[in-house]
Amino acid sequence: MMESMGKFLALIGAVLLLMGIIMMLFEKLPLGLGKLPGDIVIKRDNFTFYFPLATSLLLSLILTLILNLLFRK
Repeated sequence: MMESMGKFLALIGAVLLLMGIIMMLFEKLPLGLGKLPGDIVIKRDNFTFYFPLATSLLLSLILTLILNLLFRK
């Protein structure tokens, strides 16, 4: 039980690390992701809340299409 939980947590950590690296790489590309209409940004005096709703939906759609094409039986 503990071994499988350890493997699961290691997998989650590896996925998060990979996602972080990808996000840092995409930050330097002028794709406009993260600044789409529909992304929520709330700025106050010393507080900024950012929720990339439209970007998340677009990336989800693109990844779904790619994975469906790759893993189609």
